[in-house]
Amino acid sequence: MNTLGIIGGMSPESTAAYYLHINRRVNQIKGGNHSAPLLLHSVEFQHIADCQKSGDWPQAGSLLAQSARTLQNAGAQGILLATNTMHKVAVPIAAAVSVPFLHILDAVAQAVRVQGFATVGLLGTRFTMQDGFYTDGLAERGIRTLVPDEAEQAEIHRIIFDELCTGQIREDSKRRYLNAIAALAKRGAQAVILGCTEIGLLVQQGDTPVPLLDSTEIHVQKAVEFIVD
Repeated sequence: MNTLGIIGGMSPESTAAYYLHINRRVNQIKGGNHSAPLLLHSVEFQHIADCQKSGDWPQAGSLLAQSARTLQNAGAQGILLATNTMHKVAVPIAAAVSVPFLHILDAVAQAVRVQGFATVGLLGTRFTMQDGFYTDGLAERGIRTLVPDEAEQAEIHRIIFDELCTGQIREDSKRRYLNAIAALAKRGAQAVILGCTEIGLLVQQGDTPVPLLDSTEIHVQKAVEFIVD
């Protein structure tokens, strides 16, 4: 199996989900007591969050590029960034290493195409919904993306950082997300991407008739394919 390096810590909640789900799926494939050969470098999330708030994306990219180099030097044969938002700085991260970088948008776009969707909704942090790197990236891959209005975006973003990133699961927040999903479907979204690695902690497919594409689950599957290749 190939050794995968994970840049984590953004947040610890989602990183733990990546670690657990990757190992479970590898075990399902390999059987016995097999688990995934993983290297994890967990960054200090406050440093990244400060860069996000100040708009210092070059500094964030530099910090995560160093994390990628650390993982490669430790023996990682591929790199996975366990967060959606920070794929905004995927280019300097990928450029910092000579091993494959498993981009979340490649995985998500493939899943959208396989299921035959042309227009999808997107929930995520304000940066993911507004800054264009995600929606433009999907457009380059032939997929039209709808996002909530600005007021809804602000509340979706707040719930991620103030609640989900610290492990808080609230029913009123869940209802807010389900209402946002229904509104996107009414506007023409054939499915909705859960484009933040924490959202799957709050909302699952059984909660709504609208097809959901959990970016964490999709990215995990890409990671597993790389590991067992």
